[in-house]
This record gives sequence, structure tokens and C-alpha cells, in this order.
Amino acid sequence: MANIPQELQFTKEHEYVKATDDPNVVVIGITDYAQGELGDIVYVDLPKPGTSFGAHDVFGTIEAVKAVSELYAPVAGEVVEVNPRLDGEPALVNTDPYGDGWMIKVRVAADADRSALMDAGAYSSLIG
Repeated sequence: MANIPQELQFTKEHEYVKATDDPNVVVIGITDYAQGELGDIVYVDLPKPGTSFGAHDVFGTIEAVKAVSELYAPVAGEVVEVNPRLDGEPALVNTDPYGDGWMIKVRVAADADRSALMDAGAYSSLIG
């Protein structure tokens, strides 16, 4: 059974959004379910700080032994930080997707719509 933290929000593409101490900044990564489906992650290609994107835009790619998948932005905003550890330790996404395996921190756009994000219960139903 996949780990689905109650305090997070989720997308149907298996990204999560985690609040930070700054109400305008969120942490984004992929879910435990997604990393399990991908298998051993060998590379993560992420945007540079300062990059802006809209909700549902591709913000990077994740490469596993058996597949390469695009990463989709759950909310519109600007990248303020990228997890530097993933360059040398992409497997952190496998071992700790909600902790050390986070991908980017985003300053959420003022007009960002979070209504499409799911709570833990809805995400749990999605993945069965």
C-alpha cells in the first residue's frame, strides 16, 4: 500500500504539493505510488530557479531504469529552489519521496487555482 500523507494535496499525474512555513511557497515532488510504479530512479531533470510555468505545464522529466516520464506542475508559479541532492542521489525519490526526495519549491502565482488538487482520500481512491 502506498504511503499517502494526509496533509498533502495531489494531482492525477501523481505529483504532490506540500505546504511550507511561507504560505506562498510549496514543495513539489512525486508520490510514493509514482516512484513505486517507476522503479529505480536514475536521473531527474529539473528546471532552474527563476523558471515560471502554468498549472499542468511540464516542468521536468524523471528517468527510471524502465521508463522516462514527464513531471507536471500541480500549480502555476516560479521555481525558487531545486533539490540539489537529486543530481547525485536521484534514488532519494525512491527512498524518501515526501522528505529528502522532494524536487522543487515554487512560489505560487497569486491567481493559481488549487481546486483541481485532491486530498489524501481522493488520491487514495484514484490509485485504488
